[in-house]
Amino acid sequence: MTSPIDSEIVVIGGGIAGASTAYHLAAHGRQVTLLERGEIASEASGVNMGGIDSYGFGEAPDLQAWLTAGSVEIFKDLQIEHGENIELRGSGGVQAIHTPEQWEYERERVALYQKKGQVAELLSIRDARGLEPELSPKLLGALYAPLRWNADPRKATVAFARVAARRGARVLTNRAVTTITPKGSGYTIGTAAGDVVAGSIVIAAGAWCAPIGRMLGLEIPIVPIRGQMWRTAATTPSVFHTISAAESPLAWSKDRGGQPPDLTHRDGTRVTRHLYGRQRRNGEIIFGGDREMLGETKTPNPVGVDTNRGHAIEVLPFLANLPIAETWAGLMPFPLDGKPICGRIEERDNLWIVTGLASSGFGRGPMLGKFLADHLHTGKPAPVLADADPAGRVVRRPEG
Repeated sequence: MTSPIDSEIVVIGGGIAGASTAYHLAAHGRQVTLLERGEIASEASGVNMGGIDSYGFGEAPDLQAWLTAGSVEIFKDLQIEHGENIELRGSGGVQAIHTPEQWEYERERVALYQKKGQVAELLSIRDARGLEPELSPKLLGALYAPLRWNADPRKATVAFARVAARRGARVLTNRAVTTITPKGSGYTIGTAAGDVVAGSIVIAAGAWCAPIGRMLGLEIPIVPIRGQMWRTAATTPSVFHTISAAESPLAWSKDRGGQPPDLTHRDGTRVTRHLYGRQRRNGEIIFGGDREMLGETKTPNPVGVDTNRGHAIEVLPFLANLPIAETWAGLMPFPLDGKPICGRIEERDNLWIVTGLASSGFGRGPMLGKFLADHLHTGKPAPVLADADPAGRVVRRPEG
């Protein structure tokens, strides 16, 4: 019989939010154990585009500004101060504009960002092609966001866990959680490899937060949403920024949809196209964008991939000459109300949660993990976390 492992704090989930939480808790000197059911970054945190969306902090940063600009600074520390090669690069971002309606929408967005002291610019297609020469001359222009970054998502997530271990954290992989039993003010967490006794638990299980919550008699309003990607073979340097398009932001500004919002499909029907991509350091060009609720299905849909590739070719016509070399998919944690969840769950003693970053988990998870770690360590949440409070959102399951 294996003796239980004792830990002050157990973080359940080895994606970007969980790894960042462990990294920052260990920096506070807390005794922390990270449990991951597979390998670190084996789910959505390791298979995304690697974009880090930011317009800067601005003059009075809201939660989104803190999560994006703050995560950039944490990624910088990881690569520069800790010497972790995560392929971090300040690439800037270009969002393609196809129609006059999209132009007007982007013009208003840029004005709002600039009013808040953030950094964005509306470019003619001539000026945009000066930055990104392969852009289609048929485009009307682009929104330029010079403070966007990118990194390798798997390398970065693994690096957070590795530095956390160097700081004293225990990182245990292939430890799927099977049971959670309250024990006094703490918990006994059952895994196939033995029990872990925890004083506090942080739920950071991404798209699988709801099943973890059910083990504790709680409803966590997170659903898995399939995102799918494709890549070309390596080619010469051709794409120099992160690339997106204005079609989906405009569509969602008119109608975000139901629970969860901001999907590309509703009830099996496409309502918009969504696009994001970049060129990796190894020369591969990667794109994705679909967001569809299909349970835990992770098999890519060829029709959706072809639609996304067609959208990418409209923006970068040279891609028509580069066949798809691989497709893949992952499950993203979408909150039903569209807002992140971060903080203490009042329905149970010493229970915390960090999740709900939807399709932007990689670029925002580092700062959300820091917010959670700081809150747990000090007992005081950052004021900007009010919109992410679990209170009234994570609730007890009805009995019977």
